[in-house]
Amino acid sequence: MRFLRRSLTGIFLLAVTLALIAWAGNMVRGAVEARMNEEPRSFPQRERVLAVNVVTLEPQTIVPELTVFGELRSRRTLDLRSATGGTVLSASDALVEGGRVEAGQLLLRINPVEAEAALGRVRADLQDAQAEVRDAERALTLAEDELTAARAQVTLREQALTRARDLETRGVGTAAAVETAELAVSSAQGAVLSSRQALASAQARIDQARTSLARAEISVAEAERVVADTEIFAAFDGTLADVVVSPGGRVTANERIAQLVDPTQLEVSFRVSTSQYARLLDETGALTHAPVAVTLDVSGVNLRAEGQITREGATVGAGQTGRLLFARLEAAPGFRPGDFVTVRINEPALNDVALVPATAVAADQTVLVVGEEDRLSPVDVTLLRRQGDDVIIAFGDNAGAEIVAERSPLLGAGIKVRPIRPGGVEPEPEPEMITLDADRRAKLIAFVTDGRMPEEVKARIIGQLEEEQVSSETVTRLEARMGS
Repeated sequence: MRFLRRSLTGIFLLAVTLALIAWAGNMVRGAVEARMNEEPRSFPQRERVLAVNVVTLEPQTIVPELTVFGELRSRRTLDLRSATGGTVLSASDALVEGGRVEAGQLLLRINPVEAEAALGRVRADLQDAQAEVRDAERALTLAEDELTAARAQVTLREQALTRARDLETRGVGTAAAVETAELAVSSAQGAVLSSRQALASAQARIDQARTSLARAEISVAEAERVVADTEIFAAFDGTLADVVVSPGGRVTANERIAQLVDPTQLEVSFRVSTSQYARLLDETGALTHAPVAVTLDVSGVNLRAEGQITREGATVGAGQTGRLLFARLEAAPGFRPGDFVTVRINEPALNDVALVPATAVAADQTVLVVGEEDRLSPVDVTLLRRQGDDVIIAFGDNAGAEIVAERSPLLGAGIKVRPIRPGGVEPEPEPEMITLDADRRAKLIAFVTDGRMPEEVKARIIGQLEEEQVSSETVTRLEARMGS
């Protein structure tokens, strides 16, 4: 009996379990069919509108400013060198780094003992040369007197020969006497020849003596110049740099002891590209004397000087590109040679152009114009100059058009935007209103009523939902919460 009772009980429980499983499966199947038979819920689609900053293309005349970097240099720089070597005997107090000196000021004196000794020797040689000239002049005088005497002897001998021949003709004299007179004339003529040779030698001696005297005078002048070179003076007003000597030190010949720089005669050298250089040429191809402005930022205080371009480099230089230009500065207080400065050059003015942010122009030289219904369209422009974060463009027939100031990958042709103009306040966009059907409105009101919101918030939202048109943003927000 007990076995039969337990068996029937187990069969009953199994039947109940199978019935419950079948009932649960039927419920699941029904829920799935009902879900699949429901119409999909559609949400209103809204076009995305992007807010963009815009600028207006207004034709204007702009003077482009070319910005480069350059280095200051002095147009008057002199290396002070010692023409002679020796020990520094004394030095001026201004002979220090940065010392200010005036033209003609004594800067350095080198011990002149050796130079003065050399000068004394060449002066002694000069006296010897002068004495030699005097001796040669006296010898020349004597040679001329001897020649005069010899010629007088020839005259007397010729007269004696004439008398001897006359006596022989009259038969009084003899042939031997004539021969003796002829020999005497010949001897006198030989003496004249010797005197002439002596005179020529005396003349040659005086020429040599005068040449030696000239050499001695040159040596004395050189020695005096060496003595004068033991004192070094400032050639012009300026400032000293790279001073390497002091009293008691020793310098060698041609050693640079300092550099004299005139800080008031400054110019700036800077390099520009070939295209930038071409924009600085006039109609004849000559470099224009364009005005420049040089600035130097020193601890937040800008030093500024004005000038103009004066010349250009003769060659490009090995491994260099572009052109090297030089500009002369007028008054440049505070500047020093060697300063690395910013140079701004005013180029010729451009007409009917616009200055816009560089972010407004794409790489293909197009801008996005805000057209009808605030939709964007690309327009070609010509990029003329870059001015820091801005660019100068030629826009053709698009005068007065508004373009996007800052482009982004989200912007393109046909995109609708909300323009934000400079100096204006962006207006609050009006919310998009939609009309709800009765079922949808009832579901939304029921969701708000059952929700855990403050009563005043529920009342406000329900009041909005009961109106004829409801904000699409409110509806979208509530339906998103219902779906979660």
